[in-house]
Formats: sequence, C-alpha cells, structure tokens
Amino acid sequence: AMLDPDSGLSLTIARIVQRLKGSSLHSQLERRLPSLPPSLPSRRGRRAGCLHKPEIKLESLKEDIKDFLKTSGWEKKLQNAVYSELNVFPSPCHPAAPPEHMKEPLAYMRKAQGSWEKRILKSLNSMCTELSIPLAQKRPVNEQKELLNKWNEMGTDEPDLSLFRPVYAPKDFLEVLMNLRNPNYENGEQPSFRSHLGLIQVPLKVKDIPELKEDFSELGLNIGQLGIDDSAQVPPEFFENEHVRVGQKVLAEQDSAAAQQYVRQGCPTALRADLWALILNISNQPEDILYYEQLKSNVIQHDLLVDSLIYKDVKLTASNDDYYFVFEDYLYQVLLCFSRDTSVLEHFTYSSATPPKSYIRGKLGMEEYAVFYPPNGVIPFHGFSMYVAPLCFLYHEPSKLYQIFREMYVRFFFRLHSISSHPSGIVSLCLLFETLLQTHLPQLFYHLREIGAQPLRISFKWMVRAFSGYLATDQLLLLWDRILGYNSLEILAVLAAAVFAFRAVNLMEVTSLAAAEAVLADLSTLKVMPLLQIFLFATVT
Repeated sequence: AMLDPDSGLSLTIARIVQRLKGSSLHSQLERRLPSLPPSLPSRRGRRAGCLHKPEIKLESLKEDIKDFLKTSGWEKKLQNAVYSELNVFPSPCHPAAPPEHMKEPLAYMRKAQGSWEKRILKSLNSMCTELSIPLAQKRPVNEQKELLNKWNEMGTDEPDLSLFRPVYAPKDFLEVLMNLRNPNYENGEQPSFRSHLGLIQVPLKVKDIPELKEDFSELGLNIGQLGIDDSAQVPPEFFENEHVRVGQKVLAEQDSAAAQQYVRQGCPTALRADLWALILNISNQPEDILYYEQLKSNVIQHDLLVDSLIYKDVKLTASNDDYYFVFEDYLYQVLLCFSRDTSVLEHFTYSSATPPKSYIRGKLGMEEYAVFYPPNGVIPFHGFSMYVAPLCFLYHEPSKLYQIFREMYVRFFFRLHSISSHPSGIVSLCLLFETLLQTHLPQLFYHLREIGAQPLRISFKWMVRAFSGYLATDQLLLLWDRILGYNSLEILAVLAAAVFAFRAVNLMEVTSLAAAEAVLADLSTLKVMPLLQIFLFATVT
C-alpha cells in the first residue's frame, strides 16, 4: 500500500529515518555491515557495483539483510530506537503548520512562556551585575588541576555562596501560572469553565475519573501490583515471584515496548535499573562514555555562573535530605556536565521553552555573536537537583547515571517547569489536580478555599519536583515506574489529589493555610499505590 506523502504516518517515518541517520546506532550498523554473512556481497567497494550484477537478485538481498538484522540482534536495536523516537517526539503537525506549533499550539501560552523567560534572564543578569561575575570564564590552570583532583568529592568544598540566590523557586512560577488567561475569553466568558474555582484560570481539557480509570487500567483493584502489600485477590508473594520471572524474561528479550508495558505494575527492585534503561533506550556504549568525559573536561576548563547556582541548589536541597545527602558528589558531577551538554538543545523543538541567548561582550543583539547560555539552554531553579537524586539509588556509574537523567529530563521533567497546553505540562497537571478535588471532594475544596488555603498552593511544589524529596524513596521509585510505564506525568496530579483525599478528615478541621500545610508537611510515611488505587477505583463517580 502506498502512503500518502502528506499523511501523518509518512511524515513520522521520514522524520524518524532522518533522526536515526544522525545517531550513533547508524554508525555502529555501518561498521558492522562489512562483516555481513558470506552469502551477501561484502566490502564496501564492491557494494555499489554488486547491485548491477545479474547473479544477485535485489529481492534476495533484501531478505538476506532482513535475516541478518534478525539473527544479529540489530532488528531489536532498531525497533527500540524507533519506539524511543515515537515516545519522545510529538506526532508531526500538518505539513503547512508553522514550526512553533510543534513547540506549543496556543499562541497565548507561547507568549506567556516568552515573558517568563525574560524574567528569568533579568534575574540572572542582575545577579551577574551585582556580584560583578561574568556568565562564563576560563578557569586558571591551577584551579583546573584542583577541580580535577577533587572531582569525586566536590561536596567537601564550602565556597561562600551567601550572595547567590536561586533564579526562581516553584512558588514564583505558580504566581505566573495563576495569572495566565486566554485572551479569547475576556472577563471569564467561558461558560463551561466559569464553575472552576481553582487558581488556574485557563480552559484546557483535562481527564475525568472514568477516563483516568481507563488510561490507568493496570492499576485496577483486581490486578497484581508491586507496592501493595495486602491485595485481596492475589497473595503478594505469589504475585511478586511471578512478576520477577516475567521481568527477567522482558529483559532477556530486550524489547523497550514490552518493558514499558511491564513496569505499569511496578518494577522489582533488583530489575528496576535495567528495565528503566531499556525503556529509555540507554545502553552506555563506549561513545557515550567518551561523550561524558568530554563534558567533564568542559566543566574542568570553564567556570560558569550556573555552576554556583547548581552548587547552591544541591546544598539547599539534597544535602539536607535524609535519603539523598550521601549522593552529593554524584549530583554535582551530573548537573555540571548537564549544563554543558548541547545535545539537550534538541528537546527545544518540542518544548514550549526557548534556550536563552547571551552575547559576547560589546556585541549585544548581533546574532553572529550570540551563544546559548548555559550551553544546554536550561537554567536550573530551586529544587532542580532533586530530579537527579533518586536516580542515584539505581545507577552508580556516572556516565550511565548521567544518560538516564538526561533522557528523563528531555522526556518528562522539562514539562514541569515550562508553560504549555500539553497534557503532561505543569499547567494541565495543576488544572487536573484542582478539577479532581473540586469534583470529588467539593466540601474539602470549598473549605480550604474559604480559609485562604487553596489546595494548589500546597501541592504545586510536589508536582513540580515529581514528588522527589517528599515521598520515601522506595515509594517515589514505584511512582516513577508508572511515569515511565504510561509515558505521562498525569499520575502526579492524581497522586496529589489522592493525598488530599487521604488526609481529608484532618484538613476539614484546619482554619488557616499554615495549619493545612502542617497536616501535609510530612508525606514520607505514605504508600503511593494504595492511595492511587483507592482514589481512582474506589471513589464513587
């Protein structure tokens, strides 16, 4: 069957082929081809000529190559690469749609993101000016040596960072989201939406509980789950043993799509690191390790202002965390390398954000003197290091830890701090959270609203950090299993609503925002899976 050249499918295929051509997978495959089985014409020199030889039929050549791909394991690698592309990139818009539509279809969202970026840059630039520190400078040789020597124990350093402040914190970002309006609906004209009494005032479509039940059907009450100790249907140890056996089989098969389906019911602790790597299609090849070493040498040679922001963030967050303080050195390594990684810029094709530009001194506004700053285009904010911290439990080899984090960031975490209409974007998550509460716990919602304790003011920081630093680590990893399994962040909003439902009795008695915050201050004893199950499958709709 011929594909219509303008159809979504053929556009997607063309884009994936284009992307794979530039990948290291492509170069590995090219290196392997000279060692094709003897039935195939080998040696590159002969390959061009061989197609004209009558004794080689094009059809049989096709079949031979297919067989070679299958038996050599390359078919799986290619499948996983294609699957990974499909998971990360949005489906192409209509060919006539302007490229910014791939970033964000709604103009007012693009505009809001743009002015938020201006504010961040202003804050960064004024810090530069106040502290008279350049955005970037080469480190003197003696400093380079020193940094290289203490690369694995950067945490022992105690530089004076009192003058540095985070460029922004989640609560500043929430204020921006609360002021978002769709200009097409002047003064709250949208009738279907007028009844929404939360802080988010933009009309986006979010799912209701029946739709969520369907999407998250594998979390149902009659399905075995890791993270639920007393399921009535299946004795947990029986389910666990069987689930581990299936998990080992999925790993042996090396199929990303199967792994993604499998982790919806949770990952056995011993298999989690390998299953996540398989889903994210990370194999830590020699070239990946080399790339990481190059990033490291870039950190050693150049001193960026963001280094101090990263340092300060780790000191303010992970270093004070009972679970994560032991990983302080890993966090510096990963985050400093991340800030130098220009391959991260690629995700801006499907992110509503735009990487900030900086101009070489004296050349302001002249495009040929513009550079992205920081090189990866991402300015860290207060709490950013908590995206990396939980991964340190799973990966102890720095270059692998680094690649897993980078992939998690360009698939998921970037959506938690940019303004967009995407269903996994933070605006949709806030709206989903508020809608779930207002619909299913109306009394609680109105009570908190009346006393000036809007629920989103409390839950926003949980969602922006994907609950990292709020839940016990074993519970957080069970939650992140499901983010990977469903390729979606919507579960964060569902969990946030479930936490309010779980503490509803106590919350009904509070009379101030401070008291409400106190009731929800410690989530470290919560069990994620029972909360999600009860909220989704035992709430009367």
